[in-house]
Amino acid sequence: MPDAPIDLRSDTVTRPTPGMRRAMADAEVGDDVYGEDPTVTTLEREVAERFGREAALFTPTGVMANQVALRVLAAPGTEVVLEAAAHIVAYEAGAHAQLGGLQFRTVDAPGGTLTAELVRAALRPPSFPYTTSALVCLEQTSNRWGGTVYDLDTIDGVRAVADEAGIGVYIDGARIWNASVAAGVPVDEYGRRADALMFSASKGLGCPVGSIVVGDRDLVDEARHWRRLYGGAMRQVGVLAAAVRYALEHHVDRLAEDHANARLIADVVAAAQPAAVQPATVATNMVYLDTGEHLASDLVAALGTEDGVLVGSMGPHLLRLVTHLDVDEAACRRAADAIARRLGA
Repeated sequence: MPDAPIDLRSDTVTRPTPGMRRAMADAEVGDDVYGEDPTVTTLEREVAERFGREAALFTPTGVMANQVALRVLAAPGTEVVLEAAAHIVAYEAGAHAQLGGLQFRTVDAPGGTLTAELVRAALRPPSFPYTTSALVCLEQTSNRWGGTVYDLDTIDGVRAVADEAGIGVYIDGARIWNASVAAGVPVDEYGRRADALMFSASKGLGCPVGSIVVGDRDLVDEARHWRRLYGGAMRQVGVLAAAVRYALEHHVDRLAEDHANARLIADVVAAAQPAAVQPATVATNMVYLDTGEHLASDLVAALGTEDGVLVGSMGPHLLRLVTHLDVDEAACRRAADAIARRLGA
């Protein structure tokens, strides 16, 4: 029987571990629309406490988490400042415009990091006929920039500019646990610097479903309203909330293994093909590889069909690899060897 593919396309491809499955099977449940699912209620309380905030809201997806937060934090017809390649800009099907009536002010930022200076330059003058700037969004970690991490000083600078302008700050923290582990920063340090933030349990934490918005109680109560309006209210969802509770207990510290495996891949590939990647730029669990003269699509096909290595293409000459709890060090080394060989062919 052939070996199972080494799947490095995303950290969303993970399967629940045996312990997580047991937690899901044993979960106490109720009707969450009535506020009667004890596992959801406990999860939301625990997450709010971890982030140092008053309340949290469990949503089925990261896109919904982002969109309900945007709907609360920015009124229709106002403008949101984001980095040009941010997930909310590139991968959410224009939901901000269709659902929230929002306009985006996108900023090209080196390394995917918005600074105070870039944000200040992007804000509109507060006078007619300019569009009103309402919110700044930061992505932690930055997907399209290879999992880069905002440091606290940079966030503080953006926060100060936003405060001067009287607008909010939102953190799309889909992989904020990766940032926390990599930087050694407790998540409440991020939580207290934003009006609201979210994280996706279905990414680095290895859950099958779920994202969570955190913030002040009034904000979360309003977000709950928009979750319902967008079709995200759920019933006996404790079976999914139990997976998140399990992951927060067992899958956070181990993210350091994913980061080490990503750096291993970069080191192996760079040793054979130095132009493909600079290992020092690999901060968390993502590796972006320059394929040089090779078409990325050709490499994706060859690696998948002939080497049993599944990777993603992010451009004509760019590959993305994402490490996660379903690939160990040995698998990552085999994948790196295969990629290095293909790049050198």
